[in-house]
Amino acid sequence: MGSNMLTQEEIDALLNVSLEASGDEQEREVPTLSVTEKDTLGEIGNISMGTAATTMSMLLNRRVQITIPRVSITTPREISEKSPMPFIVVEVSYTEGLQGRNLLVMRTHDGAVIADLMMGRDGINPQSAIDDFVLSALSEAMNQMMGSAATSLSNMFNRTIVISPPTARVIDLGNEPLDSQLDSDEFLVKIAFSMTVEELIDSEIMLLLRVDFAREMLQLLAPQIERGGSEAVPIEAPTPAAHSKPSAPAPAAAASSGSHTITRRPTSQPVTVQAVEFQPIVPESATAQTGPGNLQLLLDVPLQLTVELGRTEKTVKEVLDLVPGSIFELDRVAGEPVDIYVNGKLIAKGEVVVIDENFGVRITDIISVVDSVTNLQ
Repeated sequence: MGSNMLTQEEIDALLNVSLEASGDEQEREVPTLSVTEKDTLGEIGNISMGTAATTMSMLLNRRVQITIPRVSITTPREISEKSPMPFIVVEVSYTEGLQGRNLLVMRTHDGAVIADLMMGRDGINPQSAIDDFVLSALSEAMNQMMGSAATSLSNMFNRTIVISPPTARVIDLGNEPLDSQLDSDEFLVKIAFSMTVEELIDSEIMLLLRVDFAREMLQLLAPQIERGGSEAVPIEAPTPAAHSKPSAPAPAAAASSGSHTITRRPTSQPVTVQAVEFQPIVPESATAQTGPGNLQLLLDVPLQLTVELGRTEKTVKEVLDLVPGSIFELDRVAGEPVDIYVNGKLIAKGEVVVIDENFGVRITDIISVVDSVTNLQ
């Protein structure tokens, strides 16, 4: 029986191993985010992905909706254990303005639908196999989406932010690691969105950031948050005096000055009332020379620019008779300027040119405001 008993040295060795293991577990602390930090990161993701959704909506010609983000801490191992299935991982690296990268994770079916819509199909029956052609189309969509998101982040951080072209790949989380540059137990900030594309997609996408990269963005926004908080001044709406009872004594003394009345309430500080000052009406020619003002808030809104060569009308029979090689005449004389529309509104006229084997348009005339109103009427 003595041979089956552990010696004191073996007991000490086992105790040391268990103590070291418990010490390692205690040293590994899960990073925490405060409510303000979660809200800030959520706002960053909301602005960037909101702009990206607008761009995607224009690319796919479908209504794209993204819900309010949910911010949490996770690890690649936890993601793989919860969803051991193939996913499309889009990597976006920041080359200027920010130093880091993020991973956009979406389901393979969602990526196939987006690629199918980009190729001009209806997205109802996308191909099940994700090949290089699908990944190429998806990378192009993500390039434009994340490019517009980078523009929004540039305005938010007040600095130029440049990204490298995104790369898309398929990762089977049941058999492969999420990313070769990430440790399986490395803590990541997960910003989850619910995305819908009409009746074609109703799913969730994840934006994954390293914790130090998320901290860098929070530090860049910290001065703006503090400045915004110090400048915020609560405004109290004036209390209407028209509902006071006639029989009650006057609660305050009224001093009349011209047509304006100053009312003082005994329970509050004196309130100074000044005459309303209206800005002078400036002619249209003068306002055109002024600065952009609040127009800066709209500079990153994407607009659809369309060039129209001409129009014609055909009957249903004539349209059904069209075959490859058919020619029909437009209501435009050869050499006449083409029309340039922005979101369906005529803004300019131009002439067609060729630039490096691609068609282009040289603007020759800008439609005046008077002409635009006349066209609307």
